[in-house]
Amino acid sequence: MIPKNTLCLWYDGTALDAAQFYAKTFPDSAVGAVHRAPGDFPAGKQGDVLVVHFTVAGIPCIGMNGGPGMKHSEAFSFQIATDDQEETDRLWNAIVGNGGQESACGWCKDKWGLSWQITPRVLTAAFTDPDRAVAKRAFEAMMKMTKIDIAAIEAARRG
Repeated sequence: MIPKNTLCLWYDGTALDAAQFYAKTFPDSAVGAVHRAPGDFPAGKQGDVLVVHFTVAGIPCIGMNGGPGMKHSEAFSFQIATDDQEETDRLWNAIVGNGGQESACGWCKDKWGLSWQITPRVLTAAFTDPDRAVAKRAFEAMMKMTKIDIAAIEAARRG
């Protein structure tokens, strides 16, 4: 059954590749139905992959091969909460090491231009700490990072 609400992500002919990468990289992710175009369309030919149903960390998505007309932007990102440095490193390195690029404060982009926030739960707890001095120290430490370093966040939290 098709979910009532699904994220639709636009790709330039690479939706299946992206979905397969997400499925092997993120827990609770999978590739579902792959639909091929019943006829020629502006970005492809009959028989090309048109739509891919997949999940990323339990979120239902559709990848649509709509062509080069639309690009992903930082206005949309997946935020993946991680439990430890090992998981943070694994996911970050998978994205960046597969043709992606680093950004600031735990953000990176995959090779398809989709933005990801790899966010340790420790970081979220630190910058939302009720003690505003603790939160500020953790936030300032995060602002100097690309991939989040949990030990450095914890050290900043302790002061």
